[in-house]
Amino acid sequence: MDGTLTAAAFLELLLREAAPIEFERPLLDARAEGAPPETLAELERLKTAALRVRALLDRRRRREAELSALVDTVGDLATLRDLDAVLAAIVRRARELLDADVAYMTLNDEERGDTYMRVTYGSVSARFQQLRLAPGAGLGGLVAQTAAPYVTADYAADARFQHTGEIDDAVIEEGLVAILGVPMRLGTRALGVLFAANRSARPFTREEVTLLGSLAAHASVALDNTRLLGETRAALEELSAVNTVVRRHSESLERAAEAHDRMADVILRGGDLDDLAAVVAEVLGGELAILDADGHCLTTVGVIADLDSLTGAAAGGSLGRATRSGDHWVLAAGAGSEALCTLVLHAPKELSETDTRILERAGVVTALLLLFRRSLAQAESRVRGELLEDLLSRRVDDPVRVRQRARRLGVDLDVAHVLVVLACPPRQRDRAAQWSAAHAAACGGLAAQRDGNVTLLVGGEHPGDAARRMVRELGAYLGSPVTGGGAGPLTGPQDVPSAYAEAQRCASALSALGRTGDGASAAELGFVGLLVGADRDVGAFVGDTLGPLLEYDRRRGTALVRTLESYFESGASAVRAAEALHVHVNTVTQRIARIGQVLGADWHRPDRGLELQLALRLHRLQNGQP
Repeated sequence: MDGTLTAAAFLELLLREAAPIEFERPLLDARAEGAPPETLAELERLKTAALRVRALLDRRRRREAELSALVDTVGDLATLRDLDAVLAAIVRRARELLDADVAYMTLNDEERGDTYMRVTYGSVSARFQQLRLAPGAGLGGLVAQTAAPYVTADYAADARFQHTGEIDDAVIEEGLVAILGVPMRLGTRALGVLFAANRSARPFTREEVTLLGSLAAHASVALDNTRLLGETRAALEELSAVNTVVRRHSESLERAAEAHDRMADVILRGGDLDDLAAVVAEVLGGELAILDADGHCLTTVGVIADLDSLTGAAAGGSLGRATRSGDHWVLAAGAGSEALCTLVLHAPKELSETDTRILERAGVVTALLLLFRRSLAQAESRVRGELLEDLLSRRVDDPVRVRQRARRLGVDLDVAHVLVVLACPPRQRDRAAQWSAAHAAACGGLAAQRDGNVTLLVGGEHPGDAARRMVRELGAYLGSPVTGGGAGPLTGPQDVPSAYAEAQRCASALSALGRTGDGASAAELGFVGLLVGADRDVGAFVGDTLGPLLEYDRRRGTALVRTLESYFESGASAVRAAEALHVHVNTVTQRIARIGQVLGADWHRPDRGLELQLALRLHRLQNGQP
């Protein structure tokens, strides 16, 4: 096999964003052709390289998908200069991004030695909004003491932290049940706690904990900026004799602010990691590399040697703190306690405190960019499922609005679509749902879990072909047989519920017929399709079943259809059929042989015979015969 052609085949798979299982095809074809071992080894190497490229492209797409949410958050923080407005924006964004009922922030009062409620969003209780917490009291006290995030699905019943009457009464009056709190820290100093809460027992996921931790880190930076600006103003007012020192300090702050604004501007203009790395390298005057949590290089500005050893140096340091390793500065950045990336800066000169802070803020911005792109991808999958669920449940009061929702997801409901229901083993449903969400996003469709099955709405006009393709791909992904029923084509949201019912019946019929692991539409199920199909197209069934025989009689003036009827009516007896037709038995025998040539040798199988007898009866009824 030509290596160039094989490489071109893998490139073609990458260009059309094929599923990972399709990358096995060139290797399977080579084995089938009897290729030598060295050729198979080369194909395996090319396949591995192509899959790594595909994984890298997928990660790039996920990062780009998170940009929209990051733009909203960074836009708020970049344009709001007043501390109260900044903190309010962070709390509001926390409630919106986590889809929580209430979000709030408490700050430590160093003079009184307690914690007070600074900002709330979604709160309705005046007592709750004016609450002050003694040290160690409540969930917030536990978070402040341990400097670690805590989550409770039922606050009132959770005995891990100290309950007080004042706090419990305020929580009950607010109606809160599930609460998540993450610490706001600046180095080793605790500043407060950022909370998200729900009025129902909904547990918070690990991703939500990580996301709230990122927002808490940003709030800490905002508080630190305010503190630094306040110290600068106080120094300017009280220490006029050290004007030069103050001016240098102010210049450092301006430099840090300029760097922050430039990084924010990159994000607001729709930039990616390459643009962000270029800005940081230019500001700090060095060469920069950004690696993911697994140590894979995401982007570089310049050339940096021995990245593997430098990444190991970052793993031994504190998250969010830059450390020096020879001529390099290494920073592991993340959200909460999760490391998301590593920044490696080649700068032979000693970094100033301002430059170190710029590098650390660049780590925060980079981690937020990665986190929000990941969160947006998950949110998009959830939104696609909710839209399809609404269509299946007939919750479409405004067709115009539902079309707008679909278009925002890249789905045009007015073009031809097919609906496929995939039945898979119960233990594999979660993995099947993950596959269907990724498949729908890749092909511009919708996916949801319903009635224990996976349902997809994708563009196309051939439901049977779509069902078989998805059965193969999902079955290969799960390593278990999958049965799929297809319906369509359909246009517009109003046809989705009936198409779902038909596709579901097709999948059930396939299982009942012993065709587990297969896919088909109602039109491909023969007379069974008349029972499960929504349209019950009798004419199409008769044409598909008797069409060749009817056409033969029409062109040659024969009576094969009538002979077949008599043959079945006489209990498959050629003698009795000849008597009914008033012809010689040899004539009937010859006609039966001709029928086998036209319809195929399997026409007398019991299931095929049943279809033929039903089609003959329907044909007579169509022609007005008794």
